[in-house]
Amino acid sequence: MRYWLVKSEPYKYSWNDMIKDNTTYWDGVRNYQARNNMKAMKKGDLVFFYHSNVGKEIVGITTVTKEFYQDPTTKDEKWVVVDLKFKKSLKRSITLGEIKSDKELKDMSLVKQSRLSVMEIKKSHFDIIIRKADEKKL
Repeated sequence: MRYWLVKSEPYKYSWNDMIKDNTTYWDGVRNYQARNNMKAMKKGDLVFFYHSNVGKEIVGITTVTKEFYQDPTTKDEKWVVVDLKFKKSLKRSITLGEIKSDKELKDMSLVKQSRLSVMEIKKSHFDIIIRKADEKKL
C-alpha cells in the first residue's frame, strides 16, 4: 500500500463536497508529475485530502477505488483521473503551519514540493499526521 495527498481549493471542491458525494473522480490535473503520481495510485491506497489556498490543511482521508483512466473532462489523452471514496474525516485538521513546524515532517513532500497537486506521502509521515490529528491541539 502507498500513501498520497491530493489538493483541492475548497471553493472548487471541498471536503464537505467529498463527504456528500462519497465518491468522485479526481480530475483537472494538468501537471505531468502529478499525473504520473495518479498513474502510480493503486486500488486501496490511502489519500489525504488537503484544502489548498484557503485553510491550507489536511482535513480527511479517501481511498483509491479505481485506478487511472482517461479524464472525461478533456479529449486530450495525456490526462487521467482516479476514483476516490470518502473514508473518514480527521478528528482535527492539520495545518500546513503545523506541518512545517514539526521537525519530523520537514522533508514531507507537501513542504518540499508545495505547488504539486498530487503527491506521494511516506508512510512514516502519514502515521505522524494521523497521530497529530488524534491529539488535542495545544
